[in-house]
Amino acid sequence: MDQKLEPLFTPWKIGNCEIKNRIVLTSMGGTDLFGWMEKNHFDKDGAKFIMEIAKNNVGLILPGCQPVYNPMFGQWLYKNKKMYDDLKKWMPEFHKTGAKLFVQLTAGFGRSFTISSMMETLFTNPVLKVLSKPFMDLDMITATASPSPNRWSDKVPSRALTKEEIHKFVEAFAKSAKMLKDAGVDGVEVHAVHEGYLLDQFTLKYVNKRTDEYGGSFENRYRFPVEVVQAIKEACGDDFPVSLRYSVISKTKGFRQGAIPGEDYVEVGRDMEESEKAAKYLQDAGYDCLNCDNGTYDAWYWAHPPVYMPENCNLADVEHIKNFVDIPVICAGRLDPRVAADSIKEGKLDGAGFARPFLADQEWVTKMMNDQEEDIRPCILCHNGCFNMCHYKGVPNDQELSDSLHLARCAVNAETMQWNKHYIKKTNSPKTVHIIGGGIGGMEAARVLKLRGHNPIIHEKSDVLGGTFIPASAESYKGKLRELLEWYRLQMKKLNIEVKLNDEVKDVSVFGDSPVIVATGSTPRQLRRVPGYEKMVEACEFLTGTPVGDTVAVIGGGLTGSEIAYELALKGKNPIIVEMKDDLVSQKGVCLANSSYLREWFALNKTPVYLETTLKEVKDGSIVCTQKDGKEIEIPCDSVISCAGYIPAPLAEKSGNVHLVGDCLAIGNLRSVVWRAFDVAMKI
Repeated sequence: MDQKLEPLFTPWKIGNCEIKNRIVLTSMGGTDLFGWMEKNHFDKDGAKFIMEIAKNNVGLILPGCQPVYNPMFGQWLYKNKKMYDDLKKWMPEFHKTGAKLFVQLTAGFGRSFTISSMMETLFTNPVLKVLSKPFMDLDMITATASPSPNRWSDKVPSRALTKEEIHKFVEAFAKSAKMLKDAGVDGVEVHAVHEGYLLDQFTLKYVNKRTDEYGGSFENRYRFPVEVVQAIKEACGDDFPVSLRYSVISKTKGFRQGAIPGEDYVEVGRDMEESEKAAKYLQDAGYDCLNCDNGTYDAWYWAHPPVYMPENCNLADVEHIKNFVDIPVICAGRLDPRVAADSIKEGKLDGAGFARPFLADQEWVTKMMNDQEEDIRPCILCHNGCFNMCHYKGVPNDQELSDSLHLARCAVNAETMQWNKHYIKKTNSPKTVHIIGGGIGGMEAARVLKLRGHNPIIHEKSDVLGGTFIPASAESYKGKLRELLEWYRLQMKKLNIEVKLNDEVKDVSVFGDSPVIVATGSTPRQLRRVPGYEKMVEACEFLTGTPVGDTVAVIGGGLTGSEIAYELALKGKNPIIVEMKDDLVSQKGVCLANSSYLREWFALNKTPVYLETTLKEVKDGSIVCTQKDGKEIEIPCDSVISCAGYIPAPLAEKSGNVHLVGDCLAIGNLRSVVWRAFDVAMKI
C-alpha cells in the first residue's frame, strides 16, 4: 500500500466506540437495512451490500437513511419489532468483519421531498388526496418548519409541522435508536442538520419563519435536533454514540438557488459564522461526531457533486469547522483518498467519507490496500444509476418509477443492488462470440462473456478501443470518465480477450451460426434542411480536436451541448447556446444536482442562452435563428458546433444469433449501454 494512504488505516473513536480505520461509507438512499420507500422490513439486498463493504476493510458503515416516519404507508419505524429481531440475528456475522455499524435515522424530507407528476395529481385532486392518504400522505410527508415552496413542484407546497407532530418525531428517534441499540448496532447517526432536509429546514432562517419555541432565535431554530439527541441519549445512555450528518455551510442564495464554487453571494442559510457557533452548540447538546459536507437541496451539487464540481470541494470548510469542536469530524463529497489521508495526518480531519465509489466497486478499499488501484472501477459522478431525479422547467421529478423505488444502483456496475437480475453465471456450453465494435458496450459484453466462460472476440474498425466514449470523455473536467475507459481497456488485457483492431466488419454473415453482438453505436443527426449546415462542426469532431473560433454557437442545449459549452468557457472561449426546448438539459436520467449546476453556472457567467429558439441558417460569421414568437434573429459567431443528437447505426438487424447493444439499438446514456450489454452477455 502507498505509504501516503497509511493515515486512513489508523484507529479512532466516536464516543467510546473504537473504529479500526478512518474510511467511512456514508449513507445513500437505497442501501437501507429496513427498506427504502416500501413497507419496513429487514432488507436482504441492503444487508448484502453492507456486508460486502464490511468484508472489504471499511471501518465505519452507515446504511441508507431510515425515515423514522415512513413516507410510504405512514408507519413509524419503531412499530415493526420483527425487523429489529432479524437485524439482531445478522449483527454477529457483520461484526466478524471488524467493521462498526451506525444506522442513520432521518426525520424526513420536508419541502425537499421529491415530487413526481403522479404525486402532483394525488395532491391536487381532492378525491385522490383522500384515497391516497393511507399509503402516501403528502400533506404530512412534505410538512416543514413554515409554509414553503417544494423544491421540485409548485403544486405541492409544504405546510408547517405542529408542535405535537415535532414531539412525535422526537419520540420516534428515541424509540428507534433504543431498538437499534438492543439489536447490537454500534451507534446511530441523526439525519440531518444537513442538505436542507427536515431537521435542517428548522435551523435555516430562509425556511423557518416560526414564532413559537421552534423558530426565531438561534436556540429555537436548533431546538428540534437538540431535542432529538437528548431523547436518544436518555433512552440509550450517554455511552451510545450519536453522530450528526451536518452541512457546514448551506451555499444557498434562496429557494431553488444555489451558489456556484467561488461565487460572491449572500448566504440565506447557515453561513460559516453561524456554523462555528452551531457545531459547538450541537456538540454540547450531546452529538458525538459531525459527519460533514455542504449544501441544501437548493444547492444540491455541493452534497452530491457532479463531475463539474472540484475535487475535495467540501474539505476546506470541514477542516475549518473542526477547530470549533472537540468531537471527531468526518468529511464527504468527491474526496480524494490521498488528500484525506494528508488531512488526517495533519490533525485537520478524523474520518474520510465516501459513498458512490462503493456503488461502482464494493472492493475498492481492498484494492487500494493491495496496490491494485488500476483495477478499481471508478465512479464517474454521473448519478445515472444511483440518483437520477431530474427536473426542468414546468416538470417536477421526471423519473421512472423503477428508479424512484430502486436507488443506489450504478451506471458503471450493472450488478450493484441488482444481484437477482445481473450476475455472473458460468456457461455449460462455451461459444465463440463475435462482438462488432469496441466501445464501452462491446467491452462490457466481452468482459461478462469471458467471466462466464465464453470466448469473445472484439472486432474494432479503428486502431483503439473506446468508440464514442473517447470523445465523450475528452472534456478537461472528465478525468473520471477517462479512468473508466482505461479500466475497460485494462480488463480486456487482464482477461486475455482477443481484440482485432483495424478490423472493419461489413457483413455479420461471415461468422456463420456463431453468436454476434453488434455494438456499432450511432451516427450524428445532420441538420440537412438548414442552409449552410455543412459549415458546422459536429460535437464529436470538436471533442476529438477540430479547432473552433473564439465565439462559438452550440446548437442544442441538452447534456451534450451544455457540457461542450461549459468546456468552451473553461478554455476561455465564448459559447452561445441555442436550444429548441424551454430549458437546458431537459431530458430524463440527468440528476438535478448535475443539471442545476450547469444552468446556474451559465447564468452566473452570463453565457448567452437562447431557449425556444430554432436554427434557420448558418452563414459565414453568424447564424440565423427563429424564436418562439416567430421573430428572426441573427447571432454573430466564429464557429458553430452541432449537438443535434444521434441516430442508431446498427450493422445488422436483431435476429436469433444477432444481438444489439448500446446506441445502435437505442440512443441512451452510459447506464443503458452497460446494463444492456450485461443483459445480452448473460443470455448467450
